[in-house]
Amino acid sequence: MAPTTFLYTFLLPAFLIYTTFLLLRKRRTPPLPPGPTGLPLLGSLPFLNPSLHTYFTDLSKKYGPIFSLQLGSKLAVVISSSSLARAVLREHDNTFANRDVPAAARVLTYGGNDIVWTPNGPTWRMLRRICVHEMLAPHSLDAVSGLRQREIWSTVRHIHARSGTPVNISTETFLNVMNTVTSTIWSGTLEGDKERESVGKDFKELVAGIVDLLGRPNVSDFFPALARFDLQGIQRKMEVLKERFDNIFERMIENKSCDEGKRTKDFLEFMLRMEREGGDSKIPFTVDHIKALLMDMIVGGTDTTATTIEWAMAELLNKPDLLKKLREELDQVVGKDKLVEESHLTQLHFLSLVIKETLRLHPPVPLLVPHCPSSPCTIDGYLIPEGTRVFINAWAIQRDPSKWTDPMEFKPERYLQQGLNRDFNGKDFDYFPFGSGRRICAGIAMAERMVGYLLATMVHSFDWKLLEGEEVDMSENFGIVVKKAVPLVAIPTPRLSKNELYY
Repeated sequence: MAPTTFLYTFLLPAFLIYTTFLLLRKRRTPPLPPGPTGLPLLGSLPFLNPSLHTYFTDLSKKYGPIFSLQLGSKLAVVISSSSLARAVLREHDNTFANRDVPAAARVLTYGGNDIVWTPNGPTWRMLRRICVHEMLAPHSLDAVSGLRQREIWSTVRHIHARSGTPVNISTETFLNVMNTVTSTIWSGTLEGDKERESVGKDFKELVAGIVDLLGRPNVSDFFPALARFDLQGIQRKMEVLKERFDNIFERMIENKSCDEGKRTKDFLEFMLRMEREGGDSKIPFTVDHIKALLMDMIVGGTDTTATTIEWAMAELLNKPDLLKKLREELDQVVGKDKLVEESHLTQLHFLSLVIKETLRLHPPVPLLVPHCPSSPCTIDGYLIPEGTRVFINAWAIQRDPSKWTDPMEFKPERYLQQGLNRDFNGKDFDYFPFGSGRRICAGIAMAERMVGYLLATMVHSFDWKLLEGEEVDMSENFGIVVKKAVPLVAIPTPRLSKNELYY
């Protein structure tokens, strides 16, 4: 094709379309939020930094607490202040209660049939009720407390067997959380060191692969008209990973069907009973819903929880005085002649402060799950059109120097100050690591128990020291979940009074 023909056929129309878009953007009443201009067709895509949470934070310093970027054919708006987060997640909660479902997530969750991506409406309310009011309600979590205790004791034995040698804390926490989640879901677990090492490693790599694909920039999301071509192969890769989990789900469902005489108190049994009974009075509850919820619990529940514990251990090892203070509280409440029990958690006040501060500095999902308005909405005098992908930068808000003293410092004692009695209910828009509004994380209660129980046990049962000459690397690796760039490795030494407690 001749250069002149190419110019008139492709570049000139693209330039005219983009120029028209910029003119309309300026003439809108109310206008779109300010933001970088970008390039024709591509917008700001070529300039995105892989660490989106820090990149968006830097842009907010230039354009303000609400700004917009054109990402391909999709408009994105980023919120970076607590007052505007309140406007989106509380004052206009119903408008922003939908999701802009990524192509990879749609594949993973059987067409978006899970609690995270299902649109706001009757089906989502049914799934929310099943999760929050049935499976993850306090009485339901109490009923499976013995399963959590079994997995904690198993982890203690496993770490004790490796006393005096380097232990990858990321791997150990993931194995414990995975075993706890799967035993709670379908009473299954990994028995024995060999199975923990082999199958556990496979599970960790599988979940890591899924999380990586969910966080990877995808042409299909920026140009939905091209989604059917799957130009980067992300949907195909996700289909392969999903099938591996689907085979596990099918096997577990079949086992439950064959053991109808042996009823067990686990979440899968509850969901299968719901499916047999037809679900809600008007909304059917299908096997695809069951599998999608299982996927939510395994992928969402394991990686975020294990990562939070690893960050907490890293912060404590980085500040030995805080580690000593937590250990002294554990010795006072629990003593050194028995293991921590879940019933001790309500008495471990400094532990709760450590967890709060970890979630402030290291929210598991720093940009939350993006929201998507179901109709045009005006926020702070700016128009957010229907279908916009809205990011809430919780990472930046929870480090805002106008709201937090020494915001970059890990200071659990800050919550002892008057007016800083933070919790996870999503009503405080200076601190909402699990989100807010009707789409707040459904697994808060379970995550809080699991993080507290395992972190307390690891600190109480063992002394931990870094490898000779090593320091704690606190650098981040951004994704849907922000992890430590360098896994935490430390050497455990038993510290309880009786050796038999470890067996």
